[in-house]
Amino acid sequence: MEPKNYQRIVVKISGEAFCREGNFGIDPGEVARIAKEIVEVYKLGKELAIVVGGGNIVRGAMLSNLGNIHRSTADYMGMLATIINSLALQEAIEFLGVETRVLSALDVKAAAEPFIRRRALRHLQKGRIVILAGGTGNPFVTTDTAAALRASELNADILMKATKVDGVFTDDPKKNPEAQILTQISYMEFLNQHYKVMDATAITMCMENHLPIVIFNIHKDGNLKKAAQGEAVGTYIGSEVSMAFGKENSYGSE
Repeated sequence: MEPKNYQRIVVKISGEAFCREGNFGIDPGEVARIAKEIVEVYKLGKELAIVVGGGNIVRGAMLSNLGNIHRSTADYMGMLATIINSLALQEAIEFLGVETRVLSALDVKAAAEPFIRRRALRHLQKGRIVILAGGTGNPFVTTDTAAALRASELNADILMKATKVDGVFTDDPKKNPEAQILTQISYMEFLNQHYKVMDATAITMCMENHLPIVIFNIHKDGNLKKAAQGEAVGTYIGSEVSMAFGKENSYGSE
């Protein structure tokens, strides 16, 4: 079968993608590289919404555990970090000549529009790349879950998590050289095996809304474009029955 060609795509980009491995903050070169990958997909005629993480600046749960900052406050700090990343990504994309809009779940009128579902859909219909900042606007909720929520709200064809790992592995590949990547997996298997590469709440939300997921390494050039065209990259997460395109598909056969 031919790989499925997705039209409306929500991409979750981890905050760590905005800096070099082991560093913090924003690396302009990395942001420019991500923007180039996004624009290449946009030029295929796709409708793109990007949900941005903030782990390169602040991780709320980690910050709260390390000091005397309440988890709610630490999470709001993390949401502000996603806005910083979103503005950097907006500038990098528009430098390449593509119009974007940043919509935030937190009210920051001077820098971004408020997230309103119908407004986001209108921007997509007008051919703009939509960057979604501020998570869900609530503490104790990850940006993975925010991505699942926004993808569901916007009737996306697929949620793509662009991160620093190649996909879902049977074990931690850094600790176990025998760990193998899973090219496709069901929602329930992901949850039952307690894989950590994506938040369980996000997986559950996608399962309830029949929204497939692809997890792949954004640091490998061309991966985003391959994923957007339905090619085999990373790990596909879907229902036990349909999986990607049936039992025999571009992600491998049983």
